[in-house]
Amino acid sequence: MVVPTRPFGKTGVNVSCLSLGGMFDIPSNQILMHQALQWGVTYWDTAASYEGGNSEKGIGAFFTKNPEVRKRVFLVTKSDSRDPEEMTRLFSRSLERMNTTYIDLYFIHGISSIREMSMEMKTWAEGMKSAGKLRFFGFSSHSNMEDCLLGAAKLGWIDGIMMTYNYRLMNSDKMKQALDACTAAGIGLTAMKTQGSWSVRSDSEAELNLTQRFVQRGFTDKQAKLKTVWENPRIASICSQMPNLTILMANVAAAVDKTSLSAEDKSLLERYACETASGYCAGCTRICQMALASPVPVGDVMRYLMYYHEYGDRGRARALFAQLPTETRSRLRQVDYSSAEERCPQKIAIGRLMREAGRILA
Repeated sequence: MVVPTRPFGKTGVNVSCLSLGGMFDIPSNQILMHQALQWGVTYWDTAASYEGGNSEKGIGAFFTKNPEVRKRVFLVTKSDSRDPEEMTRLFSRSLERMNTTYIDLYFIHGISSIREMSMEMKTWAEGMKSAGKLRFFGFSSHSNMEDCLLGAAKLGWIDGIMMTYNYRLMNSDKMKQALDACTAAGIGLTAMKTQGSWSVRSDSEAELNLTQRFVQRGFTDKQAKLKTVWENPRIASICSQMPNLTILMANVAAAVDKTSLSAEDKSLLERYACETASGYCAGCTRICQMALASPVPVGDVMRYLMYYHEYGDRGRARALFAQLPTETRSRLRQVDYSSAEERCPQKIAIGRLMREAGRILA
């Protein structure tokens, strides 16, 4: 059982179509990393901020014990900073933590506008490449993904992008145009948040029907959601958080299974996405946040609620929420969200969820 590979844009590199998302306690998961390699999951993703740096340190411990495998791994990490000087510091620290002399792909983490990708960053990346410390450069995005992708295709110096992409988002005309533009520009694309998780849990009849349908087809609804993303050849890899062998095995099984989703399967996913849209934040923060009289990072807070409810990772959700300025956290319960709710394409009860976040994440 070996995961297939796909070309990563026009970089000349093939990557495993399943990526090991490293937002977990990697030091205690060394066996999992061995197994990931055996199953061909050689694209490893992390960030300087994950688990307080323990994610990078865990990878470093693995490379220290197994130095021969470094050349087999397509290693990705990220910077929260947009300042080149601080990026250099973080990059050097990542090299040290992971016991490596180079990083395959370095992302600016979580942009919401292509304007964040400055010419100073381009110069910085070129310098790191010339020094042999970096192979490829790009960004990740949870918000306004379509606009970010369309902008990246015009820049001419973005090698790779990781973006929120799933069955809820993939059928819009703008997302299709964005992927077409990036493909034409030779940008490698990695999908994340591919389960299209709810900001709050659902036990609806639609969800039960979805689960039953795919069990009858021989795979779980979670595997089906991965498979529908892989059926788009423009997606080089899916980055999935796989903190245990059970999830790793299930995702690998989905990757190697050659069964295609039927037209009825896809139609069922589309209907489910429509019926449950009001429970899912699509990341179009340019709409809701611009409508508010006072600034509130609605998209970020929605993501923290997803970590809390869907992932069950309450510690991470609260830690990220705590990083918001005190004034912002206090403002959550006071802002009038009615104008944002009127404009929200998903018809989300934004005010209720922001107030909930202020209560349970504090």
